[in-house]
Amino acid sequence: MPKVTEAYREARRDEIIGAALRCFSTRGFQRTSMADIIAESGLSAGAIYGHFAGKKELFSAVATRILTARRSELQARRREGPPLSPGQVMATLIDGMRREPFSGVLIQLWAEAAIDKEMREPVHEVLAFVRETVRAAFAEWAAAEPGRVDSDPREWAARLTPVALGLMPGFMVQRAIAADFDEDAYLAMLAEALPH
Repeated sequence: MPKVTEAYREARRDEIIGAALRCFSTRGFQRTSMADIIAESGLSAGAIYGHFAGKKELFSAVATRILTARRSELQARRREGPPLSPGQVMATLIDGMRREPFSGVLIQLWAEAAIDKEMREPVHEVLAFVRETVRAAFAEWAAAEPGRVDSDPREWAARLTPVALGLMPGFMVQRAIAADFDEDAYLAMLAEALPH
């Protein structure tokens, strides 16, 4: 029997995550079954369960994929010039999320984590990943802008991060629910509302 390479395993995982993402975005987390994901992927149940223990683990992998892409965008933008201001950091993250075709999945993820203790741990891990990315970007900007903050840049960034991260769900929920929500105005206001 030929040996399966790690690259093949990763490609198969990505294929399964893609199928789960499509299912979650059209049916929602609660109404999506593992049978739906199996059918969408075109793979066998054994192929799916060989990579993921179940729907909750897949849901966490979907969120990780979306947020990892946002972190990569932030890092790419940072390489283009000086440290990004907090407003630029948040606008970059939120703009990337709104361009994600399956961004509504994140709203579902937050809601599930609020009521399901089993979902809370994997969501907390994803949130910790995003929180550290944002905190580091804020601290880098504060260190490059002496006198702009009232304390140590790392301490200041640690205090601002949870407040700024609250802007992401606010954007996503309003975008999903409010018919008159002006996405561009929201993103433009971030540069004014947060230190720049």
